[in-house]
Amino acid sequence: MTHCYKLGGLNIVLDICSGSIHVVDDVAYDVIGMYEDHAREEITKEILAKYPDRSVVTEAELAECYDQLEELRAAGKLFTPDSFEPMAGKLKEKSAGVVKALCLHIAHTCNLNCSYCFASQGKYHGDRALMSYEVGKQALDFLIANSGTRHNLEVDFFGGEPLMNFQVVKDLVAYARSIEKAAGKNFRFTLTTNGVLIDDDVIDFANREMSNVVLSLDGRKEVHDRYRVDHAGRGSWEQIVPKFQKLVAARGNKNYYMRGTFTHANPDFLKDIEEMLRLGFTELSMEPVVGPADDPSSLTAEDLPIVLEQYEKLAELMLERHKSGNPFTFYHYMIDLKGGPCIYKRISGCGSGTEYMAVTPWGDLYPCHQFVGEEKFKLGDIWNGVTNPEMQNEFAACNVYARPECKDCWAKLYCSGGCAANAYHATGSVRGIYAYGCELFRKRMECAIMLEAAKTLLNDGDE
Repeated sequence: MTHCYKLGGLNIVLDICSGSIHVVDDVAYDVIGMYEDHAREEITKEILAKYPDRSVVTEAELAECYDQLEELRAAGKLFTPDSFEPMAGKLKEKSAGVVKALCLHIAHTCNLNCSYCFASQGKYHGDRALMSYEVGKQALDFLIANSGTRHNLEVDFFGGEPLMNFQVVKDLVAYARSIEKAAGKNFRFTLTTNGVLIDDDVIDFANREMSNVVLSLDGRKEVHDRYRVDHAGRGSWEQIVPKFQKLVAARGNKNYYMRGTFTHANPDFLKDIEEMLRLGFTELSMEPVVGPADDPSSLTAEDLPIVLEQYEKLAELMLERHKSGNPFTFYHYMIDLKGGPCIYKRISGCGSGTEYMAVTPWGDLYPCHQFVGEEKFKLGDIWNGVTNPEMQNEFAACNVYARPECKDCWAKLYCSGGCAANAYHATGSVRGIYAYGCELFRKRMECAIMLEAAKTLLNDGDE
């Protein structure tokens, strides 16, 4: 199975199952498109008729091209059959019962009142609450006890707004550091914040203890302040941007990224990316809002072509900045063409409900933060572990081959079946698909592959 497309002046051929990327000329591109359902003689006749100018291609050159394709096929780099489906269930069985990451809902409350918030302004359809130290401590003990032989453990301090419970965040990090060595573990922490409560203490602590910091900024002031307002309706842009700039400046080479959301109000989100760059931020993400069709913030069918064009223009901008020695990172374009995720990850996805879980302020376990508050998805709690194995098994079986719609999709081994939460909220099933999101994902992958291929060609030209 192959996917062939033209973008950025390149003819790109992706061999789905081997992951091989080929950048080819027009003739090879056309031959590859006909290879699987045309005989060699037919291909030769049609290509020579299409390119009558023999300075473009001769019959001998065409024969050489065809032979090279045969060699690539024999080497498993083109037209590779899909042999992964039988592995899908077996691979997850090997890691059954092993938890590698927790999302700690340290605060089910927030000092902003964003109308598009999937978490109901931090309450998750329930009561406002702060996680106690005792609950957080038990969550960390639960993670260690259920992590098997894994050395690196991931913990995300999440909300609501986690800085509204900052002392408990600090106390839990101190506890984790006090036990990790004896347990043979290494904790890697992430803090996700809207920035309102950032001060020098937060900056010092985050830059010392957090492997990553996620900072919520939607880009342009008028876009950001449309939705990211406080409970009095006032925009937060002017309050948080200087704090973000100070934190990032002090962070040095440690990871961070700006996490924006684009909506029906700004499908032209490239302008928001450009504003973040102007502000000095270079590690960027813009996520499409996901909400009910009748929500005024939700993306529409009319927005789709605008968004797809924005992704292409973003890739062009990133290539220009790479050429000028002033690059930046876009989260969804981070792709390794030479290695990339192992086949387990490609088949099995994010691991929500099995390897990754969310913990509420009361210690309840959910498959991920986007299911918190929906009682039927409750898996158990941090004292008794998983007590709803039927639901966990539903998530364990939720691999890329569990979705019939994914069978013939060229991007299936990049998205791994997509987001279970988005699928559920779009279709009522974690094994469904969020079709709008699929369109966006495929375009992002085309752009990401083109961008990396173009950079590789530039680098090879420098050698």
